[in-house]
Amino acid sequence: MALASRIKDSSFRFKQFTVHQDRCGMKISTDGVVLGAFAGRGNPKNILDIGAGTGVVSLMLAQRFPNAMITGIEIDKDAAKQASENIHQSPWSNRIKILNQSLQEFQRKQDIKFDLIVSNPPYFPKHLKSIDQKRNLALHNDSLSFFDLANGIYSLMENKGHCWLILPPEQMDTINKIFEFLGLFITEKLDLRDKQNKNIIRTIQDFSYSKGAIKKSIINIKDESGEYSKDYSELLNEFLIIF
Repeated sequence: MALASRIKDSSFRFKQFTVHQDRCGMKISTDGVVLGAFAGRGNPKNILDIGAGTGVVSLMLAQRFPNAMITGIEIDKDAAKQASENIHQSPWSNRIKILNQSLQEFQRKQDIKFDLIVSNPPYFPKHLKSIDQKRNLALHNDSLSFFDLANGIYSLMENKGHCWLILPPEQMDTINKIFEFLGLFITEKLDLRDKQNKNIIRTIQDFSYSKGAIKKSIINIKDESGEYSKDYSELLNEFLIIF
């Protein structure tokens, strides 16, 4: 979902940082900023951002969790370089690092476990591809299948850790089955829709190794008048300059 407050030079200005994105296939979107604002609870110490893109989710998590060290992995070389530059220019450059690696490669080399993992993963099948190769890499799951994503999360997450994903409802249903097979269960769920009585367009879910009651909520992006809703504005108030 596109976000309206992009500025003319292809950068995006937040209240505490700016994200440049001209070399990234996936631009700043509602998906990323809602995930960055909502995902995670408590006081995580070691965070992994899978598919870091511009670095926006890592930056938002650094703002929210001042004691956390954050690792972002990004398979696209240009996007990883630009994300690193965005991090370097932010107030939290000493707490975030971006690695130009696939999840599969990172998983093979990594022996550290993470107490918070987040991802806004690619989800389109390859038959919908465009001629833009960078955008294909960001949006299509050829290089990171849902099984590989789930398996990587399973191997990299601490026993008491949590993983937060954002996906359209149909794709979330698919990955739910994989997670359940691996022994990961939903603990919290946020549905996102454009307006009241409209279909759910995105779902954010928190997964952990503990099975229990699921906390559920819903946010309408806009109210009936077409303005941003109170819930949506409050969620992003600490980040977006339009609020």
